[in-house]
Amino acid sequence: MKHKIHIVFEQLSLQKFVIKSIIRRCIQATLDAEGITVPCEINVLVTDDDGIRVINRESRDLDKPTDVLSFPMFQLEAGNPPEDWEEYIDIETDMCPLGDMCISLERAIAQAKEFGHSVRREVGYLTIHSVLHLLGYDHLDEGPEKEKMRAREEA
Repeated sequence: MKHKIHIVFEQLSLQKFVIKSIIRRCIQATLDAEGITVPCEINVLVTDDDGIRVINRESRDLDKPTDVLSFPMFQLEAGNPPEDWEEYIDIETDMCPLGDMCISLERAIAQAKEFGHSVRREVGYLTIHSVLHLLGYDHLDEGPEKEKMRAREEA
């Protein structure tokens, strides 16, 4: 029997491969730039505005979508990684579980359009931003901490 198989690639399907590649490269580049010398584990969920809205509501009591959420496993000092990572290493994986991030691809697409740049650039920026949060950077208020984080994002 001869089979007829139809395979359809939606734009989003192709985009998933590109987005995964950008996220991986940006995580690696950020960890390298921050001098992280231990193998790390980071979980990434790419969702839409509805998905991130639920997570934002459940984790931060904010019932609205956002572009990216970060959930660090440890409270690290920004720009000053531990010299000895032994206490941070998971003995089962031999890796440091830095934390989780959630990116709304829907929000990234809208922001890319709003800011006049590519979706790839926006996803890359959001990924770097989130990794920096996992490494202890913050930007809750205007001031030196926010400036420090913005400088690292640009670097």
